[in-house]
Amino acid sequence: MNKTEEQLRKKSPVQIRNKKASFEYFFVETYTAGIVLTGTEIKSIRLGKASLVDTYCVVLNGELWVKGMNVSPYFYGSYNNHEAKRDRKLLLTKKEIRALESATKQTGFTIVPTLVFIDDKGRAKVDVALCKGKKEFDKRQTLKEKEDRREMDRAMKVWK
Repeated sequence: MNKTEEQLRKKSPVQIRNKKASFEYFFVETYTAGIVLTGTEIKSIRLGKASLVDTYCVVLNGELWVKGMNVSPYFYGSYNNHEAKRDRKLLLTKKEIRALESATKQTGFTIVPTLVFIDDKGRAKVDVALCKGKKEFDKRQTLKEKEDRREMDRAMKVWK
């Protein structure tokens, strides 16, 4: 990931995060993928009406699919509104898909969407991470580090 991609993510008015993913997994590698949307889905995403809770990605027939992503129906849509929880295709290069597929065949690795954002051209993008599951003690360690950071920030605030 280069600096311009990071700057685009920070500027994006829509940032739908999978907060639970960073608690449950170690991120090994991150990819930015396009997403195939139909009908009014992009309008709902621009309004922030999407959720990445309990989502995961699967490689089927050389294509990457996101399962369980909820994009709420557009309020002003007609009978042509989209289905909220359907499988959506992600757009990556064949090389990246093959790398992800071979990595997920190893025990303990999975593919998880971590962020949905709108790029500078108005297209919806998804950050997908190759992840390794955390053990219980790793999760406790993460919570401890988070609490320590909060305490340090509070202490620094008092000194200022």
